[in-house]
Amino acid sequence: MIGRLTGRLDYRAADHVLIDVRGVGYIVYCSDRTLAALPGNGEAVSLYTDLVVREDLMQLFGFPSLVEKEWHRLLMSVQGVGAKVSLAILGTLGPDGVGRAIALGDWASVKAAKGVGPKTAQRIVLDLKDKAPGVMAMGGTVADAMDGPVLEPEEAPAEKPAAKRKPAGPNAQAGALSALGNLGYGPSEAAAAVAEAASAEPEAGEAALIRAALKLLAPKP
Repeated sequence: MIGRLTGRLDYRAADHVLIDVRGVGYIVYCSDRTLAALPGNGEAVSLYTDLVVREDLMQLFGFPSLVEKEWHRLLMSVQGVGAKVSLAILGTLGPDGVGRAIALGDWASVKAAKGVGPKTAQRIVLDLKDKAPGVMAMGGTVADAMDGPVLEPEEAPAEKPAAKRKPAGPNAQAGALSALGNLGYGPSEAAAAVAEAASAEPEAGEAALIRAALKLLAPKP
């Protein structure tokens, strides 16, 4: 199984890129959002990958974070959702948006993705609602990875150790979920509260998310 590729971006097409890893070219399919965020041709690139094997086809799908890769895997486990639909959902909402929509039961946001009908959107929310907390608790991007299978080019530039800083984005949500769990809140209610808080304040750090989520979870008078 190829879990991550690190190489140089050779070329890009409408729905995929070719990554050169030590002279071997890997075709990797990505969402529109991921394609737009990738560097230019000839530059270093690294993606988490998921290999889908069928009787007559093998395809690699690429993701900038483990959270997005896991959402892709879970979305494809839902009846009627294939790789194309999964990438459309991730491209429209992003991994954080997918987590918030599912945690909040917001199937209308999922339906906004191309090729997703109302019945499919509702099925996605229903089937994955209990799994949302676990995925939202994951954090990290390719640059944060310290393990897993890696294929690196011989001349890949060495990465400088990142300075420690307070987590933001997915890591902030993961920390907030953990804190709420330690306070005794159930995974589903904690995930819904964190999702709603993150939706209201997308740039909020962990402490701010915890405070906002606690207000949402507080008993109503």
